[in-house]
Amino acid sequence: MHFQRGLDLLDAGAPADAAHAFRQAIAADPAHHDAHHGLVRALRDASQLNQAVGAALALIALTPNDPLAHTALSITLQAAGHVPEAEAAAARARVLEWKMQLQSPPDVGAGSGSLT
Repeated sequence: MHFQRGLDLLDAGAPADAAHAFRQAIAADPAHHDAHHGLVRALRDASQLNQAVGAALALIALTPNDPLAHTALSITLQAAGHVPEAEAAAARARVLEWKMQLQSPPDVGAGSGSLT
């Protein structure tokens, strides 16, 4: 309920209100990683960059191996003017994405030379 309201408020151009709704969703379910993502976005859109960085760090603590969490941190740090830290977060996101790709099963039909 709160999460969907947050999305609707973001869509309506009310990021501060959306942040409040996402915080309510997180209070109801602290493990709701999509609500954490929404909070980062809402705070960034509301130009509350220090709070957005904190929210992104909380998201990473919740989902440390999620490349999107590190990307959210990178984007937020970039917006806050912390370029070296943003680049480091982006690099971490790329490494995690590569690890995920290496762990996924290979495409069975890829490169088999079959014409069928």
